[in-house]
Amino acid sequence: MFRTPLRLFRTLAILEAVSWTLLIIGLLLRAFADLPIATTIGGGIHGFVFLSYGATAILVAMNNRWRPWPAALAIVSAIIPYATIPAEVWLHRTGRLAGDWRLEATADPRDARWHDRLLRWFLRRPWVLAILIALAVVVLFVALLIIGPPGGRH
Repeated sequence: MFRTPLRLFRTLAILEAVSWTLLIIGLLLRAFADLPIATTIGGGIHGFVFLSYGATAILVAMNNRWRPWPAALAIVSAIIPYATIPAEVWLHRTGRLAGDWRLEATADPRDARWHDRLLRWFLRRPWVLAILIALAVVVLFVALLIIGPPGGRH
């Protein structure tokens, strides 16, 4: 399904924009229809997708060897409603989403670095990687739920 970094990143960028829509609808339903549960549901979905998008941006940035600026832009774009879409378009147009997953070492000296070797090990075992990332996102999501929503509880 996600045979290239582009397909994975694009999917999560779109899901992040959709989750913004769900959050905004939830906020409107809370304000105008007195349905606070709508914000809880929309916010929960948005929070989970937000964290998943961030993990995806980091994974793709590592695989495609982005410099810090494009990686930071990709991650920060999730904070601004719908900004993941223009960020994905820019990253794609500038070639930063081109290529395949780096499963094998090349003559590039960077391939000898420990984190590149570890990345290749996980990329050759996508189910292990997916479970590990999902577990990390769930743990972070639960921790943030325990801490509470931004601005505190009302």
